[in-house]
Amino acid sequence: MRSMSTPTITPARRRVQRRTLLLLSLAQVFSGVGTGAVVSTGSLLAVELSGSEAWAGSVTTTMTLGAAVASALLMRLALARGRRIALSTGLLIGAAGAVGVVLAAVSGAFWLLVASGVLIGYGNAVNLQARFAATDLSATEHRGRDLSLVVWMSTIGAVAGPNLIGAGGTLAAGLGIPALSGLFVISTAGMLVGMAVIWIGLRPDPYLVLIGRQPLAGADGAVTAAPVPGGPRPGLRQGIRALWSHPGSRAGLIGIVAAHAVMVAVMSMTPVHLTGHGASITIVGLTVSLHIAGMYALAPVMGVLTDRLGGRIVAAAGMVTLLVAVLLAGFSGDAHVVTVIGLILLGLGWSAATVAGSAMIVAATPVAERVAAQGASDTLMSLAGAVGGLLAGVALAAIGYLGLGAASAVVILITLAVLACTARTNRRTP
Repeated sequence: MRSMSTPTITPARRRVQRRTLLLLSLAQVFSGVGTGAVVSTGSLLAVELSGSEAWAGSVTTTMTLGAAVASALLMRLALARGRRIALSTGLLIGAAGAVGVVLAAVSGAFWLLVASGVLIGYGNAVNLQARFAATDLSATEHRGRDLSLVVWMSTIGAVAGPNLIGAGGTLAAGLGIPALSGLFVISTAGMLVGMAVIWIGLRPDPYLVLIGRQPLAGADGAVTAAPVPGGPRPGLRQGIRALWSHPGSRAGLIGIVAAHAVMVAVMSMTPVHLTGHGASITIVGLTVSLHIAGMYALAPVMGVLTDRLGGRIVAAAGMVTLLVAVLLAGFSGDAHVVTVIGLILLGLGWSAATVAGSAMIVAATPVAERVAAQGASDTLMSLAGAVGGLLAGVALAAIGYLGLGAASAVVILITLAVLACTARTNRRTP
């Protein structure tokens, strides 16, 4: 009997998968501008409105907290209504958050800036969940490739975001609003366009096809996916249990969580570090753009390597790259070129660990548990980023950027040790 997790790959299914990849990729181009806006100017706005560097990571922290909450809620919405409804709803809420940032900058209300970060987190959660949506109808041997393709398409919007600071300033001058808030006007438009692409175009819904609620008939009229058994829809707790009960998904989760916490911590404090050492806003934007390019531009390479070498090897290589990155950035001082190199490597390490870990989760979990496991993974990933962003601001004020880099290196070394122990345990287990 054919397994529920390995449906027949028919020409009709392949056509829907190609269309799904195209639409998700197009939406990522536009919605990625929102993430780039928070990364490049969120910390600067927070310092400006709060008057203290200790609050520099507050917007990134609330955005990742919002993404954590959103991942769980959007997961349940996807289970009930499909990917199209879940992803488009998240982008609509994210756009409302970007509008809130503009209002915060105009009014000088720091609390509104922080609250708006939570809503922008919904858009960030969509960018994360889109990579899993890309695997719903994938052939087993191409899951890493398809997942990484959607991650890769985030490059255009996410890299363009920080470099639109100048355009945002011009737009802000025309609208009579603070210069740093102009970029969020652009990100609002980007998320709304991404929402429209998914809402209008993502038909049939890939997840509903996968579970048989939208039967996809091929030339012979045969349904291409076996329905998932009925029963109560799993929630966050069941998703965490599913992740932890499979060795492959457990290892993937550990790598994803550690990589994201370190990446957010170092990345969110870099604009403050650079401006404190005399860097212009243009250098800050370029640095963040190159970092985001490192996160996304080589994602297809990470996906192909994951399909060929296995997730564990690629995830471990990503953690080693992160180790080199945080040490370079931490010791960079006022050498802006070294900071840039460190941030590029930080993005590359995150890409390897995230793509490999996500593919491991998809491969290890059966269809009935998969969406819940994916939502739980994104929730834990975002929570780790929130903790990393929160502690990073405190660390920057207490022990400086060098101390932050050293602390991040310790986290990475511990993670590598845990992954090595997990791999040995799995080899000994029948």
